[in-house]
Formats: sequence, C-alpha cells, structure tokens
Amino acid sequence: MHKNALSAGVAAAAVALSLAPALAADDDTLERLGAFQTTGTTDFITVEQNGPAAEAIRQTLQRIRLPEGFSIELYALVPDARHMAVGPQGVVTFVGTRKKEVWAVTDRSKNRVADEVKNFAPSLAKAIPNGPCFSQDGVLYIAEQNRVLAYPAAEFFYESPDVVAVPVIAGGELIPEEFVSYNHTARVCDVGPDGKLYISLGQPYNVPPEEHMETFNEVGIGGIIRVGQDGSGREVYSYGIRNSVGQDFHPETGELWFTDNQVDGMGDDIPPGEINRQTAAGQNFGFPWYGGGDVRTNEYKNDEVPEDVVFPVVETDAHAADLGMMFYTGRMFPEEYRGGIFSAQHGSWNRTEPIGARVMFTPVDAEGNVTGDTVPFAEGWLDENGEYLGRPVDVAQLRDGSLLVSDDLAGALYRISYREPAQPDEE
Repeated sequence: MHKNALSAGVAAAAVALSLAPALAADDDTLERLGAFQTTGTTDFITVEQNGPAAEAIRQTLQRIRLPEGFSIELYALVPDARHMAVGPQGVVTFVGTRKKEVWAVTDRSKNRVADEVKNFAPSLAKAIPNGPCFSQDGVLYIAEQNRVLAYPAAEFFYESPDVVAVPVIAGGELIPEEFVSYNHTARVCDVGPDGKLYISLGQPYNVPPEEHMETFNEVGIGGIIRVGQDGSGREVYSYGIRNSVGQDFHPETGELWFTDNQVDGMGDDIPPGEINRQTAAGQNFGFPWYGGGDVRTNEYKNDEVPEDVVFPVVETDAHAADLGMMFYTGRMFPEEYRGGIFSAQHGSWNRTEPIGARVMFTPVDAEGNVTGDTVPFAEGWLDENGEYLGRPVDVAQLRDGSLLVSDDLAGALYRISYREPAQPDEE
C-alpha cells in the first residue's frame, strides 16, 4: 500500500505542477521530496529539555489533582503542543501546532521522559499542521489548514531534515480558498477501521450565513470528510458539526465518536459542549439549527429542522472547549477506565467564570453505551484566581498504557501513569 500511495501522490503532484506555470518554492520542495531527492536543508530546531521552564512546569504539576494511584510528570517541553500521534513502533511521538512546526518527540532511554524534541521535516514549509495521525502500517498523515500530506515511514526518516512527503489532498483543495480562515482552522485526522482517512473541517463562522450552507455541505465544511489513504473517493461522512477538534473510533464497534465546540455568545451556561457517536455514514448532528445539545440558535430558530438530527450522547459544560479525545485501550489503568473516553478541555475564553483546563473521563461499555457521568480526571491548571496555568489540548496513549496530555499554553507534554496504591500491612 505504501508504494501505491506514494506513486499516486507523486502522480497527482506532477499533474498539479503541470497546470501551474508559476511554482511556489514549497511546491518545488514537495516535488523533490516525493521523488526522494534532497533539498540541501541541514538545520533542525531542537528544544532544550532542562532549565527554569521545565522546573516551573514541574511546580505547576504539583497542583494537579488525580484519582488515587495516578501520578503526573513532565514528559517533554514542546512549544505550542497541540494534537499528538504516537508512532506504531513506539519510537517517536509527533506533535502538531497551530503555527508552522510539527515536533518529533523521542524517548531514547525509555525512562518515560523525552530525551529529544526537534522539528520534523524542516525542509518543508507547513501551515497550521495541527492534526497528525498514523495508519496501522506506519504512514504518518498531517492535516494542515488547507492540505493533507502523507509521510511514509516517518518513524524511520524523521532523523533527516528531508522526509519523503506526498499529497493526499493537495494544497488549496481541502477547502475552497475563499473560506480559508483564522477561525476554526485546526484540523484533526484519524485512520478508521475501514482503512480510510477521516478529517474534520471546522467552519469559519460562529454561526454560518444561510447562503453558504449549500457549498459547506458539498465540501464538508462543518463536518468530517472521508477519503482513501491515497486521496481517492472523497465524501462527506458527517454533517451538522460546528468545529470538531477531537475524534476516535470505538475499539469494539468501530463507530466514529467526536467532540464538538458549540456556539459562542449565548451566555455562560448555554449551549452545552458535545461528545457525539456516529452509527452510519451521512448522519446530521444538528448545527446550525442547534447551537449545542437541543439549544436552538438565534440565527436559525425559525427554520425547519431536518428530521434526522442526531443529538449528542454526552453534553459537557458550556464553553469548556472539549478538544482531543481517545478511547483507552491500555492495561496500565484500572479496569473501570478501560474502553472509556479520556478527553481534554482547553478551557473557556469568553465566560464570566472560567471553566475547563482539565482532562475528563467518560465511561463507555463494549457496545458503545455511555454508562456514567463525564467527570474530571485531572484538574488544577485553572487556579483559584481564574488564571490558566496550562490548557490541555489532546490526549494520547503510549504503548505501556500511560497517558500523554498536550498543553499549548505551557508548551509541554505530560505523562499520567498508574501504580496500585500500597496496602497497609495486616495485623
């Protein structure tokens, strides 16, 4: 599959290049990388892992409250750390940003603390490369603001500044250029059980005007699209989403679940945030008629609502900004956490009393039923003065079953592990 995807990507790039007489430097670089040619780039940015910044973060982590038996430590300093993809070989964790870098984080000594953090593929310019994800056979995909690239064998090539890269969705073709925005432009991706690539496309408005809805539905803006790993067969898989920045597939049912950030400006306590469960292709999750849960938006309150709207399986605190989520499939944590959802709340930006900046847990059974309330799992990054000391973005599972949490305010990854509490000696 790697060779086919690589050939298809190079062929697609060649066609695009033949149609564009004035090539951007980035297009030329991408063509060279796709043909396994060097660019002359030699320099990396490396991030110092010790010093005052690391010590300050360790002091903050002493405030974090966790259930008994759990502990949290600094794993790595990673500037602007957003969504994460742990390599299938357990060699490298790739971390996206809302700026221009993707970071390669390596624990060479295997002491569960990163030894090296450096930028990935520095010879290739990137634009808001927020969303990395892996296929099971080791292809790294990165969803940027307006393109998706595949990096075959990224865990092998990451040591070089030149990394083979081919377009899955070429630059300028993920969404129409007239809708490229600074708002809701952080993409996430996942490879599903069907082997296809699922990519979220947040729409650029708080609530979109009606005249854009037909185009948005055709392209998949305000939804999730599905494509083959070579970019073929693009379709809109999910509709009626405002801005999803977290998704995963249930480990037993294979169904897609995702978070959704809901409408601003309606008050402190409405509308709720969402965790959604999708059971079939093409389902509609209610936006823009609903701003979150069953709360109608002012802009569409008099419009007829589609009959097939799917409501969230979990409603979360309003404006807490639920972002990355994952089903826990490890064996380190106690049984009650297995198969459940860990999710990151980034924290509110427009609420009278701030809320969020924590990691949440939602219990889910093997059939995909939510079996209890969504509750805080790790909290304390929002202090008693309402000041953010950190803002969790994403959660990811290491091969040993421990949990990574990214934080784009502190610029760090944290590792949460579990050890059975010591039992008092019997008399």
